[in-house]
Amino acid sequence: MRITDAHIHFWRIGGPGQVWPDAAWPALHQDFLPHDLIAEAATPDLAGGVLVQSQADDRDTDWMLTLDDPLIRAIVGWVDLSHPDATDRIAALARHPRMRGLRPMLQGIGDTEWMLRTDLAPAIDAMIAHGLRFDALVEPRHLAVLYRFASRWPDLPIVIDHAAKPHVAAGRLDPWRDEIAALAALPNIWCKLSGLRTEQSPGQPHAALRPYVAHLVASFGDRLMWGSDWPVLRHAGDRYTDWIAATRDLIGPSTPEHQARLFDGAARAFYGIDI
Repeated sequence: MRITDAHIHFWRIGGPGQVWPDAAWPALHQDFLPHDLIAEAATPDLAGGVLVQSQADDRDTDWMLTLDDPLIRAIVGWVDLSHPDATDRIAALARHPRMRGLRPMLQGIGDTEWMLRTDLAPAIDAMIAHGLRFDALVEPRHLAVLYRFASRWPDLPIVIDHAAKPHVAAGRLDPWRDEIAALAALPNIWCKLSGLRTEQSPGQPHAALRPYVAHLVASFGDRLMWGSDWPVLRHAGDRYTDWIAATRDLIGPSTPEHQARLFDGAARAFYGIDI
């Protein structure tokens, strides 16, 4: 089974623009680079992945673009979309052949409706003009707002990172469930099956995620893509292969075609990756 991982991170502690993770995150506070992922994954199935920004800093994005490794099939960077020069920065980044999208770190912005600001319109227009995707790093509080945003920009491909981080530690499905279904009805919205283990309580089994995963599969179908969120996955005490195995268990019996789409085809289709 070929894997195109829709969500991976690399960083150097003390590297350009790097401020997170710090020493308060002991499982993550070390360098993580392509050879580290290859060593941990230890599977010929991993054909490549989408490198996603981890720092709200132009220097981090510039550094990611210097990483020359065949594992990196696409890059999602960061731009201050509200900056007066955002359109020029977006145009410059879009010239890099592996640049596929941008991710404002919405979860860290106190204003839940920030993405609806009118001064972001030139940057969003530039993203669409240059064929870039929008990674939505959101929480449940953002979902109704994200629906308005996605409806306002129907030509902007959007993927929800980590299924919007539902409140799985508390076992709460609603209103996340209805709001996810509403978003899935919009054709420009996709979703990543990633990051859920780190939302659980310590010691909570992956089986507790079953109703969330079943709802994502039913809602998004072919627009659901698997991501490891490596190495953040380590914060939950999991290794790379643990999340692969957990996902297979959570989705239950499925056809080879369905698994191929989830683990490989959906990410390649959304990010325009030709392997």
